[in-house]
Order: sequence, then structure tokens, then C-alpha cells
Amino acid sequence: MKKVENKRILIIEDESHIAEGIKLNLELQGYDVEVACDGISGLAKWKTYEPDLIVLDIMLPGIDGLTILQNIRLEDERIPILILSAKSGLNDKVKGLSYGVDDYLSKPFHLEEFLLRTERLLTRAAWSKEKGDPKTADRHSLPRIYQFGGNIVDFDRCVADCKKGVIRLTGQEAKLLKLFISNRGKPLSRGTLLEIGWGYTKHTTTRTVDNFIVRFRKYFEDNPKKPVYFKSLRSVGYIFDHDSQ
Repeated sequence: MKKVENKRILIIEDESHIAEGIKLNLELQGYDVEVACDGISGLAKWKTYEPDLIVLDIMLPGIDGLTILQNIRLEDERIPILILSAKSGLNDKVKGLSYGVDDYLSKPFHLEEFLLRTERLLTRAAWSKEKGDPKTADRHSLPRIYQFGGNIVDFDRCVADCKKGVIRLTGQEAKLLKLFISNRGKPLSRGTLLEIGWGYTKHTTTRTVDNFIVRFRKYFEDNPKKPVYFKSLRSVGYIFDHDSQ
């Protein structure tokens, strides 16, 4: 196989012998490689290391791989992600693909196949970037402009035209909105919102989620005290009601 320079790969894997073996073989191919041994450190390294590709295990301590996948896809729809997991059932693969994974390889795996898949994912990502192909680049993305009721959200500009007029959304507000919209009609617990939306950061509490919901209701509801879109579910959490669009 040809060596590839200047490509960064992040491995999020808690089995150290697997992670170190993969790291060594990727480095022999010319890649720059970092390893995270749990979900929380994996999310942190993704933000600081800015990899070109992520190799992701599903069963991780702290935050599981599918939650990490959803968290990343709320902010970055283009980075290629390869799941490497002992969970090889069809349902596991379908769930991973539905959350936006690019490739799925079951353990145990053949090293040569893994290296070829890695090279292919990086090559495709480079082609998409060079060509600026919106169909390829945004294959996992939500609509860039989303409308519900009389509200219009422009995710590219982080701006919402809503009941309070035109407002600028914070990055976290936009991320949480994407999470609700991508799960419209599905109940989301506070725990799920904290895991995917914040990645279990130390300063988050259940009140953090509630405070954001209060903001959304002020922005988007005709009557914040009687919400139509951002509804509470007793003992569960919240739901974004897509039937009310």
C-alpha cells in the first residue's frame, strides 16, 4: 500500500492492545495517529486534534460510540467515521448507518482490509472537499434551512427568524436544535440530551437542559406556557412535535 502523509486519524478504542496495534500499523503507512481510551476523552480529542478520520468502537466506558457518533454529526457531517466493533449484528450496523457512520467493520478483522477501507475513506473525503460536491459532502446533514410553523432556522448562519424577530443562535443552541429536529417525534430524556448535546461535560446538570428549553419556547412558541413544538413529557424529558409543523 502507498504511504500517505499529513493525514490525522483518531482512534477511540478502550482495548489498549487493539488500539496500539492499529496505531502502529497506521503510523507505518505515514499517518499521524492519536488514541483515546474512553468516550469522554474521545470527544475532547476530536475537538482539539481535528482529525481527518475517526476509528470508533461502540462499547466504550463513559459515553458509548453511537452517542459519540451522534454528537459529532451535529457539528460535523463530513468527517469520515469508521466503526470498528465486536457488535456485528445487522441491527447494530443499520443503527450506525442511520446515525451517519461511513463504514462499519466487525471485530475480529483483517488488518489489510482495515487499512484499505481507511485509505478509501480518506480518499473519498479528499475528493468531496476538492470538488465541493454538496450531495456527497452533506449526505448525513439536515436541511440547512429548516422551517416549522412560522419559524425559519438558518443553520449555516446560526440565525432564526421567529416570534421574537431575527435572533442569532449560539453554537450550543444550534446544536441542540439539530438534535431535536433530527429526532422529531421521538421522546428525548434529559440524560440523552446531556450525553449527545454536551458530552457529559462537568458543568452540565438537568437544569442546563431545562434552561435551553425555556429559551426555545420564548423564541419559537406563540405561547411559551402552552408549547406546541417543544413539549415536556412527564418523567421522561422532552419531545419536538413534528406533527405541528
